[in-house]
Amino acid sequence: MGSGLATKSFALLCFLFLCGTSSLQAEKHSLYYIYTALSKPVALPGIYEFTAMGLLDDRQIDYYNSKEKRKIPTQHWMKEKMQEDYWEKGTQSRKSKEQWFNVNVNILMNRMNDSETDVHVLQWRHGCEIEGNGGNKQNFSKGIDEYSYDGENFLSFNDKDSQWVAPVDAALPTKRKWDNVPILNQYTKGYLEKECVDWLNKFREYGEEELGKSSPPDVRVSAKKSTSDKTKLKLTCLATGFYPKDVVLEIRKFRTSLPEDEVESTGVRPNHDGTYQLRKSVDIKEDEKAEYDCYVSHKTLKQPIIEKWEFTESYGSMEEKLGQAETLTK
Repeated sequence: MGSGLATKSFALLCFLFLCGTSSLQAEKHSLYYIYTALSKPVALPGIYEFTAMGLLDDRQIDYYNSKEKRKIPTQHWMKEKMQEDYWEKGTQSRKSKEQWFNVNVNILMNRMNDSETDVHVLQWRHGCEIEGNGGNKQNFSKGIDEYSYDGENFLSFNDKDSQWVAPVDAALPTKRKWDNVPILNQYTKGYLEKECVDWLNKFREYGEEELGKSSPPDVRVSAKKSTSDKTKLKLTCLATGFYPKDVVLEIRKFRTSLPEDEVESTGVRPNHDGTYQLRKSVDIKEDEKAEYDCYVSHKTLKQPIIEKWEFTESYGSMEEKLGQAETLTK
């Protein structure tokens, strides 16, 4: 399978789970596996009835889909360090999970009384996070084992209480069934707190050189006519090309950050090269005489980047002048 299709699936995954920002204070690392099953095929390139992928610090490290039916490495150091039997065993495990998902997505459709003519999505995400102040071995911070159906929370594991949580009535039969098997919950807790952390540290050691690389954000500010209100401009701040993905981006007016509820945000999204981007926008009055800027903070920066954008005259007249200049040069 080509890397381009894996990237498309990774982008879809981040859209569904809304890859977001987190605190910049402590050093954090994560290992997650995400499985996605569709109730029927769709005619879209790179989108399969079943996919599975591993994400180490938000970078895809392995991939499986229902067409090729092989678990493959997507980082060169994973291919070099992990023996062939690791990939063979992983392939068999993915095939088993594919069968499980195919059965259970149909069970949920029946339980929800959903139409078979529509496409429904069952996802499972499980893994762990570690946190510390540096060093190779860090402490367990959080474990996640959760299921979603059609983008809504369906069932999740409470690691502290070793119990399943059902936010919707349709999940209650599954919760009761799984909670009545204590050894299953004990295994889930043990995997999240111990086995997952061991794999996370091992993978980070293998990919230390690659994962240690970081990239600062490229920050751009621009404005154009608002499509919803012709008397306003849409001011946009874009930070792109940064890694790791934790970033702070604020739109400021006279050096005061605008409230987040006034700002549109794409959330942090992946670029094709393993870096990330974040875009935020706000509608402002076209004739307003104010100083705006984009404020961006990232661990690669000694000082935050402040990219200014100021009104010097009516933006509409400036657009007209630029248009006239372009016409005269033709």
